[in-house]
Amino acid sequence: MHRHRSAAAAGRPRPCRRLFSRTPARRARPRDGDRRDMMQQPFTETTRQKKAGDTLLSVRDLSKHFPIRDGVLQKVVGHVRAVDGVSFDIRRGETVGLVGESGCGKTTLSQCVAGLTTPTSGQILFDTGSGKPLGPEDSIARLPKDRQRIFRRNVQMVFQDNFASLNPRELVVDIVGRPLRVYREASGTALTERVVELLEQVGLGRQHLYRYPHQFSGGQRQRISIARALALDPDLIVLDEPTSALDVSVQAQILNLLGDLQHHRHLAYLFVTHDLSVVRHMADRTVTMYLGRVVEEGPTETIFREAAHPYTRALLAAKPDLDDDPEAPLAMLEGTIPDPARPPKGCRFHTRCPVSTPVCGWEVDDIVRLLEADEGLFQSLSGVERRSDVDADLTFADEASALALWEALRSDRVPGAMREATEQLKVEGRSLRVRFSEVDEVHLTPRGEGHRAACVLGQPE
Repeated sequence: MHRHRSAAAAGRPRPCRRLFSRTPARRARPRDGDRRDMMQQPFTETTRQKKAGDTLLSVRDLSKHFPIRDGVLQKVVGHVRAVDGVSFDIRRGETVGLVGESGCGKTTLSQCVAGLTTPTSGQILFDTGSGKPLGPEDSIARLPKDRQRIFRRNVQMVFQDNFASLNPRELVVDIVGRPLRVYREASGTALTERVVELLEQVGLGRQHLYRYPHQFSGGQRQRISIARALALDPDLIVLDEPTSALDVSVQAQILNLLGDLQHHRHLAYLFVTHDLSVVRHMADRTVTMYLGRVVEEGPTETIFREAAHPYTRALLAAKPDLDDDPEAPLAMLEGTIPDPARPPKGCRFHTRCPVSTPVCGWEVDDIVRLLEADEGLFQSLSGVERRSDVDADLTFADEASALALWEALRSDRVPGAMREATEQLKVEGRSLRVRFSEVDEVHLTPRGEGHRAACVLGQPE
């Protein structure tokens, strides 16, 4: 009587046949734990000094616009500016936290960095090992095929929805082993052993090889996603809200795992999240985005200690803290995020900013946004004749509506800074003539060592 049973008889799925092909592995790899122990040893000081501080990825004036189509012929009538002129760097071995409200463009930017979305304009420069400072020839859109392959294997992504990002029809051994097969790193039993090593590094084991994604909890599925991202030993991992769908205790486990992996493998992370507590725990530098643009960036501790932009301060004030008075109301941002298809001029946060000034960039569209909140006046608006973004005539169906808007613009219904920025406000029959002060675009300016903010307040002389 046979003592051994087949995999099917033992009650588990039969391993995929291609994993045990007779094709020899590209290079011999040990089957014991020596390689795993070697990979988990910290880098030597010499290696750290060689890699630390080198710019791994540089984003330069990156934009991603999505067309708005209308009509039977689907004519392009506008663009949603999801990402609009973003620049920042990621150094080897560091974690950059990307924060902001939902809809500010974080996920779109992360997908552009990972090479999953083609940007409309701008450059993403990546160090593929040329040994020279990054230049236009290092743009991922212009890399030759061999260097493009290096970029693909060295930039991996962990998605927010760990269930949707894992193929429900494949076993874990196939999911984690696919990058190794694509790059011909291993095959047959050597590939299976490599997958086991990866699973053990993220807290799973051999017993999980022949299971499907639906048989795991959310935290375990996220560990599988991380193991797949680690398969090719990348330099940069893009983490798009990796813990937002997990319980608090599981979040801590995943964050500690990511920290340990970064220490042992000298990884760089682009950590996309809206949880400021996670950013403070994980990130070396923080980049704050609002409506497609970077409004502040700098060392994480500097951002949390002395944030220079009102939007960053508002995000910090809205974060609940166990030390706060439970009876005290939480600080909340007033107003809604403007339409990214027609973002505000100047500082894009000025429409919701509690400390806005007359030079923040008020324009005619600010009046249109005010009308949209008043259905009666907006419905009576028959046309807007623009001479510029800050000068226009608004025509209404009757004189009473024009006079009502004139009174509203002179009242407390609008911010005081908007009233001060108004150079002309005149009613002529059914038309209202309005003109604001012309101001320049608000750009990032230095606020300290490695700290920049896009705000007219606190700018250096």
